[in-house]
Amino acid sequence: MSNPIASLISVPFQNNTDYGIGANYGTKNTLNIQPVIPIKLNANLNLITRFILPVVAQYNISGIGEKQFGLSDAVVSAFISPAESEITWGVGPVFLVPTGTNDFLTTKKWGIGPTAVALVQTKGWTIGGLVNQIWSVAGNEDRADVSQMFLQPFVNYNWKSGAGIGLNMEWTQNWNSNTSTVWLNPVLSAVTSIGEQKTQFVIGPRFNLAAPDGGKADFGWRAVVVFLFPN
Repeated sequence: MSNPIASLISVPFQNNTDYGIGANYGTKNTLNIQPVIPIKLNANLNLITRFILPVVAQYNISGIGEKQFGLSDAVVSAFISPAESEITWGVGPVFLVPTGTNDFLTTKKWGIGPTAVALVQTKGWTIGGLVNQIWSVAGNEDRADVSQMFLQPFVNYNWKSGAGIGLNMEWTQNWNSNTSTVWLNPVLSAVTSIGEQKTQFVIGPRFNLAAPDGGKADFGWRAVVVFLFPN
């Protein structure tokens, strides 16, 4: 579960709630629906597909008393990964899909770029990182072009019981505006069964270390439910 490109079907529902955003002390809730579906290409290679579809509700972000709710833009990744390797790794393309249903929640741009992930797992530890870079290639000409990097280093320790503790950093760099958004996310996790359904639960605070002017949050929290479908 600490491996983002494991050969395991999983459907995470990751909820992030952030408070005290900007001068208007806005609130933003983002539910990321993130299915991971592995496809066996041959005896040596797997294709790991990863979708992220955000559902956003925000208040006092675009202006005092203003609310927005709807889908934001989807990010779709496809990693080619060796079936067996001492260091787990995967590379492939990443796509930005303008699925946003509100003008404040979408770039109105199609994008593409490279993505890669690498990690090592030993004695309960998982240490690694994920990175992607997206450039817009089509879409609404009245909207700003997209040139954005996402970097996520992570470290987790899991006990044999299924309980775990982890830490990751999520850094989004907007190259066009030269602004950075950085979150630090410590989490606790556990794996259990609900009937016959294997399920992971994750919870922890979020700390907004950097953000564009007027966009920094005072505090946040993350809660995740992951439904697991082992082969």
